[in-house]
Amino acid sequence: MARVTNSDTLPFVESRYELGMLASQRVRDLNGGTPAVVEKNDDKLTVVALREIASGKLNVADVRHEFVESYKESPVAIDEDASLEIASEDPMLREIDAELENSLVDDSNDGVADAGDDTPDESEDEE
Repeated sequence: MARVTNSDTLPFVESRYELGMLASQRVRDLNGGTPAVVEKNDDKLTVVALREIASGKLNVADVRHEFVESYKESPVAIDEDASLEIASEDPMLREIDAELENSLVDDSNDGVADAGDDTPDESEDEE
C-alpha cells in the first residue's frame, strides 16, 4: 500500500473526524515506543498510523478506548486548598509544580501588600 487515502481507512472508522482522532492517538502511541503493526519503512509516524488503520491489523476499538481514557485524567486537590492540580507520579514534575505554585502565591501576596500603600501622605495635603 504505497499511498493511504480516506477511502482506504473509512471501512474501519465511523467518520473522517474519528480517523483524525484515532490516527493522532496512534502516533502518540508510536512515539511512546509501541511497536507498529505494519512496516515503518522511512515513513513518518502519521503515515504509519494511517497505514495501520487501513490495513485492518490494528484494533481500532482499543485505540478509541485509549483516546477517550487519555482525556479522562481528572484534577485532584492535593492540599486542603481548592487547588486543581493533576497528581503526578514524577517527583521532578511535582517539584516544578510546587515551585510554580509557591511563586504564584508569593506574587499574589505581594500584590495585596502593595494595594495598602495607596493612601496619600498627610504632608502632601498640607501644600
